[in-house]
Amino acid sequence: MAYEFELKKISEPPQPGFSRRDLLKRLGVMVGMAAFPPVLLQTRTRAQTAAGEAFVSLTAPEAETLRAIVARLIPADENGPGALEARADRYIDRALSGALKSQRPAYTLGLAALNAYAQSSKRVPFAKLSLVDQDAVLTDVQQNRATGFTGNSGQFFNLVRTHTIQGTFSDPFYGGNANFIGWDLIGYPGARVVVTADLQRMNVKPAASRKSAYDYGMFSKGEL
Repeated sequence: MAYEFELKKISEPPQPGFSRRDLLKRLGVMVGMAAFPPVLLQTRTRAQTAAGEAFVSLTAPEAETLRAIVARLIPADENGPGALEARADRYIDRALSGALKSQRPAYTLGLAALNAYAQSSKRVPFAKLSLVDQDAVLTDVQQNRATGFTGNSGQFFNLVRTHTIQGTFSDPFYGGNANFIGWDLIGYPGARVVVTADLQRMNVKPAASRKSAYDYGMFSKGEL
């Protein structure tokens, strides 16, 4: 891709054989911090509620566009599933009705502007474009070449990218990281409340707990 992602590229071109998994390992510390966004832990958004798979904030057209965006930001590849499979879109949708409620207008305007730009430049709605054309549109958005946005388009790109990273690697309680896809991708074994001797062994990959932090009684889920 032409645009740069924290999770896909670094400032210098990857060396031959450099994979997404290699890059994720290099950025494990950053991703670890993204796994538990403090603002979401404090406000306890309404993720994975009785609403099930229904979107609670985004309209159907908005959700379709967002799903296409996150699928290109962290795409599935030979290393495994990506942001769409991890349901980063669901995380964003739930958060926009809770902790990220103040960002709802930015998504309303930004998704509409991105779709309008795709229509004007490629004659097709963003979600219907080929992957190559989707990447071209996102490149223009990131580099502030896309028109029709409030402010500059790069601000919207950075907003969605940040939330896509959070949705892919945050605790599953918040609606993303479905089936622990994000944690498996970076080799994070999951939440622990006790550090056992086995977990302290060097050069031994700990077994995945397959647990959310909120599967432990010491963490309160609050009102969902």
